[in-house]
Amino acid sequence: MLRCGHVVRLLQVPLQRACSSGAKPTGSTGKNGNVEKHRGDIEDSHPIRRTFRLLGNDMRKIKEFFVPQEHKYGNDLEHTKTTSKFKFRGNSGQLDVFQTHCDVLIIGGGGIGSSIAYWLKEKAREGLNVVVVEKDETYSRSGVHVSTGGLCPQFSLPENIQMSLFGAEFMRNASAHFGDDIPLGYTPHGHLVLANEADAQTLMQISRLQNELGARNELLTADRLAARFPWLNTEGIALGCIGLEREGWFDPWALLANFRRAASGYGAHFVHGEAVDFVYQSQEDIIVTGDSESTAGGYQSLDKVVVQMPDGSRRTIKFALCVIAAGTESGNVSRLAKIGLGAGMLRVPLPIDARKRHMYVLHTEKPSAPGMSMPMIVDTSGTFLRRDGLGGHYVCGYNAQETDGDLAYFESTIRPSLIRRVPAFETATVVNSSSGFYNYNVYDENGILGAHPYYHNLYIASGFSGQGTQQTPAVGRAISELIIDGQFRTLDLSRLSFDRLIVDKPMHEFNALN
Repeated sequence: MLRCGHVVRLLQVPLQRACSSGAKPTGSTGKNGNVEKHRGDIEDSHPIRRTFRLLGNDMRKIKEFFVPQEHKYGNDLEHTKTTSKFKFRGNSGQLDVFQTHCDVLIIGGGGIGSSIAYWLKEKAREGLNVVVVEKDETYSRSGVHVSTGGLCPQFSLPENIQMSLFGAEFMRNASAHFGDDIPLGYTPHGHLVLANEADAQTLMQISRLQNELGARNELLTADRLAARFPWLNTEGIALGCIGLEREGWFDPWALLANFRRAASGYGAHFVHGEAVDFVYQSQEDIIVTGDSESTAGGYQSLDKVVVQMPDGSRRTIKFALCVIAAGTESGNVSRLAKIGLGAGMLRVPLPIDARKRHMYVLHTEKPSAPGMSMPMIVDTSGTFLRRDGLGGHYVCGYNAQETDGDLAYFESTIRPSLIRRVPAFETATVVNSSSGFYNYNVYDENGILGAHPYYHNLYIASGFSGQGTQQTPAVGRAISELIIDGQFRTLDLSRLSFDRLIVDKPMHEFNALN
């Protein structure tokens, strides 16, 4: 019987092989000319050692298959190999030097534009030179200014549901993407979408779809709503849908700051300036079939963008491809590329406009006011309301074009509907208020995402109509996949392309906050 110590010694003795000038002899010749086996070969052939060695090799292969290798940063970084049709040149120059050439130019440095830059640089690093042009570094007209920070997959279209679910997973793991320097303030809490008798059946159908796609929510009748939320007046309510998982709210400014900070850290260039024109290039090697009108005189592609700097001077940036992610200004930027002003496919405009949203911070200390268990409420009147912190503050929002959203408008229009749903807000005081704009797709109130059908080097990511902030992680990743991989990989968002405008097939969203 082998002693335990002897077995351990046999397993721990390093494999000794005679190696000389690349030769690996199996033995040596003794004085009598007999071939003697090396001790290492004897131990290597021991059945117990051989068994453990084979098991170890198998375990390493299993680990390599199931556990992805961590990326190594630095000089030994293996860049993502792109399969794009474009010939990218990669980064060139210092971060603070104006880039006259780039691989990808993004017009708009808000939530979506910064997200696109982040995902491109996170995947390709130095393999892509990415430039982001943003005219308003204070983001005073950005949609993030009036974002509720809501995170909710309670939509009627599969694409919007899946993008929000992706956003929920992304934000739950935000520290892995951004670190902990700027916390997102993610508060996991459900949303309560209310429906009257006319919309109850539709709410039931889309709740079923949401649960099939991975969301978790529950339908509550008026009686169950009243029992669960005593502060809620259920008059006129037939049904409510409350989220149970992957819902809540977050700080939209923190998300924007993290996207921009991370993209810059990976090497993206942010330029403070306004895109005021495009320079075109004739390309006889490109033929557009089925649209003789727009190609009369030959095909012309976008070659450079003219950027007006803060001091009034104008400079150009040559690019391989361009992404329009300019929020409320996307329609104006598209017209610079003759979209909506040309012939053929260029006759169809990008239907993005600015829509006004009014936000109010309310305060009440009434004992009957909603407490910690309060979900974010989306009322049938169009008003949305959620708790803000722990000190009796609440955020209320309403979309309206015809007013500036001043205090008089709140008292005459918003407060009555608010009191009708939550009577405790009758004496609530308005602590603060603000109004701003978000980009709105006047065609079907849904995002436009993907390549333009005429220009071979132009992509669009805009028009998400009030639900865009929570979808910025998914939209940015989707555009990066189209650019780097040539196709959607994480989520199939092909139905959101510009093509639906040409064939006149709108995709209306029932539960959009607009």
